[in-house]
Amino acid sequence: MSLERPVAPDPYSLLPATGSFPVSSSSFADGEAMDERHAQTGENVAPDLRWEGVPEGTRSFVVSCFDPDAPTPSGFWHWVLVGVPGDVRSLEPGEVPPGAFSVRNDAGTEGFVGAAPPPGDHPHRYLFAVTALDTDDLGLDASASPAVVHFTMLPHILARGVLTGTYQIPA
Repeated sequence: MSLERPVAPDPYSLLPATGSFPVSSSSFADGEAMDERHAQTGENVAPDLRWEGVPEGTRSFVVSCFDPDAPTPSGFWHWVLVGVPGDVRSLEPGEVPPGAFSVRNDAGTEGFVGAAPPPGDHPHRYLFAVTALDTDDLGLDASASPAVVHFTMLPHILARGVLTGTYQIPA
């Protein structure tokens, strides 16, 4: 049974405009369904991510996964990886580059937590964002919340690439 509610807007479309660059994965194409290995009922592992064309002056990245379709007023943060070095252009599943760290996701754990939409709900979107920053130190540690990370990085954003996967659990 569907929860019969409207689809949330793309949250990145509501933020100040910024440059962009392509993000891809060998696991799924943009806008396509992710397989179960990226779900809590599967391997619970983030997909590989690759990006290119980042702006000059990029010193670090924040990599995140957000579900705007979660039935909460604030969506659901599945992953926020801070301090990815500016020369990195890919992440393998589960990889945390030296110097980078994850803050707690909305499940209360560090690292990636897989897709888990309510059974029977419409397909949820999982927005994997790679954000290029002009600094390699946001002055944060793993105790920061996903919202604090995104608020703190706002004045440092050079560009962002977003890859969207979907996932649905039948009723």
